[in-house]
Amino acid sequence: MASIARLIPAGLTGRRRFNSLSEKEILALAISSEEEDGRIYATYADHLRAAFPASAAIFEGMAKEEDGHRGRLIERFRERFGETIPPIRREHVADFYQRRPVWLVENLGLETIREEVDVMERQAETFYRLAASRTNDAATRKLLGDLAMAEAGHVRTADRLAKAHLPPGEKEEEDRGARRQFILTWVQPGLAGLMDGSVSTLAPIFATAFATEDPWTTFLVGLSASVGAGISMGFTEAAHDDGKLSGRGSPWKRGLASGVMTALGGLGHALPYLIPSFWTATAIAFVVVFLELWAIVWIQNRYMETPFLRAAFQVVLGGGLVLAAGILIGGGI
Repeated sequence: MASIARLIPAGLTGRRRFNSLSEKEILALAISSEEEDGRIYATYADHLRAAFPASAAIFEGMAKEEDGHRGRLIERFRERFGETIPPIRREHVADFYQRRPVWLVENLGLETIREEVDVMERQAETFYRLAASRTNDAATRKLLGDLAMAEAGHVRTADRLAKAHLPPGEKEEEDRGARRQFILTWVQPGLAGLMDGSVSTLAPIFATAFATEDPWTTFLVGLSASVGAGISMGFTEAAHDDGKLSGRGSPWKRGLASGVMTALGGLGHALPYLIPSFWTATAIAFVVVFLELWAIVWIQNRYMETPFLRAAFQVVLGGGLVLAAGILIGGGI
């Protein structure tokens, strides 16, 4: 992204280039960046406090450190440039890194947040090293260099805070809780949708295929069945449980997972019928059905801890029976 941005004249974007900023503007940018990062860490802490209180304490500690950095930067700015800090932020600089919008934190899991923080600290370290190279004032250069080392050391800080707030057993429990929430919110409704879309559409699609031997008609039936089933499953999943008592998470997330996977499950063996040759399309559709059923078996075994043989027996047998019913009915029995 940064390399592409350099090809666009700054005037066309209304933003400045980093190498065009004065020392005063660089310090102002550093201050606003520390303020934003501190708020992001505080938001992470608030988001995690109910389910993962120990991890929340870690991010509260990091937010305090960012506030300390901000204070040191403001003090240095006052000494050199006075009381008025220019309102320059990341989005005003064309080739500067951007942070993920804070409201997206609601869609991030615990492990993803930890990875996001690691990226944030590495970007901040790079910024301070570049900023230090752009100033001729010894005290300012020292401050920016110290902050670069501090950002580089935040990974160690996180480790230190983790030891204080996250004993091994508690961290394992939080990780298990995060995985459990991921399964309840995304995997379970998505798996139900995939099973419904893959299995329930077998009969109408293959019945139409063998009754008409017309690939286009079969595709239209498959498309309508898949989209209709996806909409129905998505609304049903979202409407029947708000997730507050069951702890299954946001209803719209579950509805999205269920609806999309239902539609994809049906479209998988409907799309081959875009091929004009009936038997070629049917052969490919059979292969797709085989892959879909085994994907369901793998997901059940991997995430739902269903014994592999039992999952295989249930899914493959059930899917085979529905497929056979569709073929027999379409062929006029």
